[in-house]
Amino acid sequence: MNVRHQFQQDKTIKELFENHFDKGVYADERLLFLVDLIHVFRPKKPIKIEQVDMTECIDFLQNNPRYIPLLRDYFRTVISKNKFSRLLTDSGILNDNHFLKEIKKRLFEKFLPFQPEKGTLQFVLNQVFYLSTDSIWINKIPYDQIVVLYELLGFTDIYENVKQETPFSEVMIAMQILAQRMSGRALENDVIKMVPEYSNFESPFLGFEKELNQLEHIIRANGCHYIQSTELVYKQVLMLHKQCNDFVDKAFLNSSKYGISLSVNQSLLRIRQQLVRIKELLPLLVVDSEEGKKRNSTLVLIRLIRYNCYKNNIRKLLLESTQLISYEITQHTAKSGQKYITDGYKEYFSMFYKAIGGGFIVGFLCLFKLLFSRIETSAFGHAFFYSLNYASGFVIIFLLGFTLATKQPAMTAATIAQTLDEGMKNKNQVKEKHTLFAKLFARIFRTQFIAFVGNVLFAFPVSLFLIWMLDLVSGVNYAEARAGKLIHDLDPIYSMSIIHAAIAGVYLFFSGIISGNIANRNKHYQVAYRIQENPFLKQTFGIVKTKKISNWVHENWAGVISNMWFGIFLGSTASLGIFFGLNLDIRHITFASGNFALGLYGNHFSLNFWSLFWSVIGIGLIGFINFIVSFSLSMFLALRSRNIPLSELRLLNKSIIYYFKRAPLNFFFPLKDKA
Repeated sequence: MNVRHQFQQDKTIKELFENHFDKGVYADERLLFLVDLIHVFRPKKPIKIEQVDMTECIDFLQNNPRYIPLLRDYFRTVISKNKFSRLLTDSGILNDNHFLKEIKKRLFEKFLPFQPEKGTLQFVLNQVFYLSTDSIWINKIPYDQIVVLYELLGFTDIYENVKQETPFSEVMIAMQILAQRMSGRALENDVIKMVPEYSNFESPFLGFEKELNQLEHIIRANGCHYIQSTELVYKQVLMLHKQCNDFVDKAFLNSSKYGISLSVNQSLLRIRQQLVRIKELLPLLVVDSEEGKKRNSTLVLIRLIRYNCYKNNIRKLLLESTQLISYEITQHTAKSGQKYITDGYKEYFSMFYKAIGGGFIVGFLCLFKLLFSRIETSAFGHAFFYSLNYASGFVIIFLLGFTLATKQPAMTAATIAQTLDEGMKNKNQVKEKHTLFAKLFARIFRTQFIAFVGNVLFAFPVSLFLIWMLDLVSGVNYAEARAGKLIHDLDPIYSMSIIHAAIAGVYLFFSGIISGNIANRNKHYQVAYRIQENPFLKQTFGIVKTKKISNWVHENWAGVISNMWFGIFLGSTASLGIFFGLNLDIRHITFASGNFALGLYGNHFSLNFWSLFWSVIGIGLIGFINFIVSFSLSMFLALRSRNIPLSELRLLNKSIIYYFKRAPLNFFFPLKDKA
């Protein structure tokens, strides 16, 4: 924007009109007059302002009537074509069922927006209302002031003419296009599969399209070009519109039964957005009074401004596109999280024994990683060996039914969110839900505590025993060369252990997402059923063994894949840090315990008090950071997937603190609840 134009923005309404109509300042680019005129009324903070007053403009036109016909001619000049159906059919609606492609498209158009043909209404809207907040303040203009301007400028209502490229015709064309697009998308195989209940019935979308065609024919044929709300055909259209909505709702509801892919989720979202758009346009066909003509005519322009402002909204796209997928993922992790919540001494010590098994295997993994570190290879080679070590160990822990303490927060956070969601829906538990959740959190915390204890207590002696045996057999203290680094890496003050522990916490969160995503995809594509009924497998292994394979895949595949990726994440981080020149690594409480044992042995048990003290404190802090990062991220995702307000967390925290003051030992041991 040039200097002259910036100067014009600071002029008053009177000066703007004089400059344009009397002095011809805007002769080179006539549209800039409207840009500057809107700028006069555009508030700097439209969200905070209560009302946008157009009285100044109205008074000026009423006191200077000679400008009114000039302004009418001006609008006819800058808007010579009333083509805006594309704005109604496309703006703010998904154009593609590929999520990343849609994100890329919106990002590109956000920085370099699509520009329609000059002279069209859509071009004017793009040039004048170019800020995403413009629709906010436009909606805050009093309706009576809009009507006064409408009458002053002599605008005709949209029902006078239904020929091509007239406003009313564009609205009808847009609804027809939307109905046809919905019908085509709803009849796709992946979408129909989500609603088998409709397989024996005619698609409601086809019925809706037929009725809408009939409604358009009636409106174009009659002389007034509108209908009343009592018309039978209009009621039929509304009823079929509701059936289409029910179809989409049922498809989303069935996602818990059949799973859902991101492309199907996008298709259903697109249909829902198109249904919403048609629902907003349908009332424009109805006029029950003369006042309704003016209201609908002004409403068209206000809606067009809003659609144009939000056409490239990326935040809304992310929220809508990921909500259901995240819900299905957290549903799986919530079910998995049930087994990580103990109740009573029997379950409590059962978790302790599983943690012992996990700590036992981690002891071996610590030794293997130490040996792999001595191999002379590239950073990629170390990433491969470390990832192989971690991934195989985690998969073995999972398959043997042992537990790794830090895997629990991602699962249990989803369980808390699920329980909170159920409590909010149950009106009988609204008053006491926070107390119940505080007790649930206490059970989760003590389960996590005993799992930490089991992992740490056994990873330490197993690592110590293994390095001693290796030294005894080979006569070489393999930990001696790396002892200083192993001890230093535990120091929470002079090393990056806290940051590295947070990185591990993020990976724990990602592994939970991977587990839920794999389970959801397997359910959607019926992987277990396909294996069970595979003719080659049944002929080769027999029906009984094939069914066992199918059950094993159903129960374990998601866990195997998520643990494998968790191992790859941990094993490759340090090498990625070397590649990018960053100090990246991971710290995990159970491995920290095993590495502490290796460091002690490598130093021949000769550590000063402060090194010993900070190493123990460091192990505890690493565990806490592992827990809090993975739990917080998982909790946020779980709450967001269920539309639970974050304000609930504040109330939940207060109830947890209150319960802890009354029964602190319940957070560490399964004592009888006297609180």
